[in-house]
Amino acid sequence: MLYKNTMIETLAFGEPPELMSSSKLEEILSPLYSRLKLPEGRLEMMSGIKERRLWPKGFKPSDAAIAAGKKAFEMTKVPREEIGCLIMCSVCRDFLEPATATVIHHELGLRKDSLVFDISNACLGVLTGILLLADMIELGRIRAGMLVAGENCRQLLESTISRLNTDLSLKRADVKKHFSSLTIGSGSLAAIISSAEISPDSHALIGSSSLAFTKHNDLCRGGADAGMLDGSEIFMNTDSETLMIKGVDAAAENWEKFKKELSWNNNTPDLVCTHQVGSAHRKLLFDRLGIDIKKDFPTLESFGNMGSVSCPGTLAIAAESGAVKKGDNVAMLGIGSGINCTMLGVKW
Repeated sequence: MLYKNTMIETLAFGEPPELMSSSKLEEILSPLYSRLKLPEGRLEMMSGIKERRLWPKGFKPSDAAIAAGKKAFEMTKVPREEIGCLIMCSVCRDFLEPATATVIHHELGLRKDSLVFDISNACLGVLTGILLLADMIELGRIRAGMLVAGENCRQLLESTISRLNTDLSLKRADVKKHFSSLTIGSGSLAAIISSAEISPDSHALIGSSSLAFTKHNDLCRGGADAGMLDGSEIFMNTDSETLMIKGVDAAAENWEKFKKELSWNNNTPDLVCTHQVGSAHRKLLFDRLGIDIKKDFPTLESFGNMGSVSCPGTLAIAAESGAVKKGDNVAMLGIGSGINCTMLGVKW
């Protein structure tokens, strides 16, 4: 899909204040490590993650998304009254009903005739939201829209730690399915997507390509949906190794489709921002796609896997650090459990 009139006007990343290092996490997991005789340093060695961030206790996904939304409005010249659609895109939500987006819409003081709703697409939530807003803008339905996400790993992390430390029936092999839950990090993002008419000097969305490998929808699953109740336990069972391999298979096939759609080649991107999962995944992905890994902007070491915030948040951090400059071709490569793969091309 090619776009003629859609701009990524603003990306605002929200960094949580609490830091949890992998070494500290292993210290908390000392009952498990001692019982199974697991070597210290295993978590960082296997994942490449030195630390991840946490929101304070009681901090809701909407709180994180609202803070990112306020930051986005401080960064943009697009007035609030131009926002014709607000979408909450993260895996984490305040509750099942109503849409968490309604809380954010009210707190940000957006106009009454906006479209306001949540979407859920695992770690591809924000990239999926960009596609939806781009379609609305290209069709003339809206002139600008906002995407928000507030990922909060604390509940999943604490539930996983509790199970690993207290379930004495767990063997080494059983721990593997919980490993990816220990790599999750928190973060928030707000993106303003606009028409070229109101943001002519912003960052042009060139095109996109998506691919679904849904026969592998069983490789990463959270618990049955019992609502987002305080104190409820949340668990994920993940076949990390197979998910990595099949996800990269999907990305490799979609990369060929994406290059053809945009008339790009492996050398076209000046910067690549990916869904940050783990160091082994990073190497395998760039090897399979045939892209120079030096073009990657990694955030995994400091933030872990931030779910739907990971890929667009990485681009936001790259922009804030000056790693991307005007005129650069940026490839946003998203892979989400399911398995779904979406890739976006941006002229910065």
